[in-house]
Amino acid sequence: MPSRDQNIRNAGLKVTLPRVKVLKVLEEAATKGQHLSAEGVYKQLLKDGEDVGLATIYRVLTQFEASHLVKRHNFASGHAVFEMAEGDHHDHMVCVETGRIVEFCNDQIEELQETIAKEHGYQLVDHSLVLYVRPVE
Repeated sequence: MPSRDQNIRNAGLKVTLPRVKVLKVLEEAATKGQHLSAEGVYKQLLKDGEDVGLATIYRVLTQFEASHLVKRHNFASGHAVFEMAEGDHHDHMVCVETGRIVEFCNDQIEELQETIAKEHGYQLVDHSLVLYVRPVE
């Protein structure tokens, strides 16, 4: 597994301390299945005693997205959240009451999307599926 520095270099970016710090926070969030906003990254860095400004975090996240290191999602909350772009494809469920994001994979859904694209004369090249849910009462 490449180091953080190597991941940044592989994305075509220069290794800088802010980039390393932001990538570390995103990698740690990924191990917990979390999706963080720029503000969430900022709060985590403050908690860790790191001094990186919010404007710098926005800039780094934009660079990471352009370099395909991270994926940006704009769920119903109205603000963007980010996750590492590595790993297997997955879809998302977003709780409309709590904002909790759940990642899931379902082979039947994947096959059905392929079938639907073919039925309409297309080949599926990519997709994003988000289910907005609420707890069952």
